[in-house]
Amino acid sequence: MMNQLFCILMLMPVYIQAQNNQKIGHADWEYIFSHMPEFKQIENELKTYELQLQNQLKSKSQELEAKYASYQSLPANTPETIRKDKESELAYLQDNLEKFRRDAQTSIQQKQNELVTPVFTKVGQAIEAVATENGYSYIINPQMMGGGDVLLFTDQKYNISNLVLKKLGVPIVENSKRN
Repeated sequence: MMNQLFCILMLMPVYIQAQNNQKIGHADWEYIFSHMPEFKQIENELKTYELQLQNQLKSKSQELEAKYASYQSLPANTPETIRKDKESELAYLQDNLEKFRRDAQTSIQQKQNELVTPVFTKVGQAIEAVATENGYSYIINPQMMGGGDVLLFTDQKYNISNLVLKKLGVPIVENSKRN
C-alpha cells in the first residue's frame, strides 16, 4: 500500500506538468470558410439554384391565380358540376403549390449540405494537420453555429484560423489578418 501511494505521489508532478503543457487553440469556421475560394462558387451556385426554384414557384402561383380568376368569372348560371370540377382543380393546384414550396426548402437545404460538406471536410483535415504540426492538444471553435460564443475569452495569439488558410493555400487579405 505504501509503495502504491509513493508511486502515485511521484507521478503526480509528471501528470500536473503534462496538464500544463497542453496547448489549446481556436479556429473560426465562419472566418476560414468565408476566405475559401469555394465559398463564392457555393454562394453563386446556391443563388442560381434558389432562383430556378423561385421562378418555378412563381410560375405555379401565376397559374393558380389565372385559374382562380377564370373560376371567379364563371357566369352565375354555370352548372354545379362544372363549378365543383373547377374548385377541385383549384384545390389540387393549391396543394401542389404548397407541396412544391416545402419540397423546394428541403431541396435547397440538401443542395447546401451537398456543396459545403466537402469544404468542411477539407477545412477539418487542415485544422487537424495544423494542430498536430503546431503541438495543440485542443482546438475550439469560438463561434457556435447559430451565433453563440463557446468561449467568453480567447487570446488571439492562439487563433490558428490563418494557419489553416495557409495550409489550404488560401491567401489572406491584409485587413482580415487574425493570426
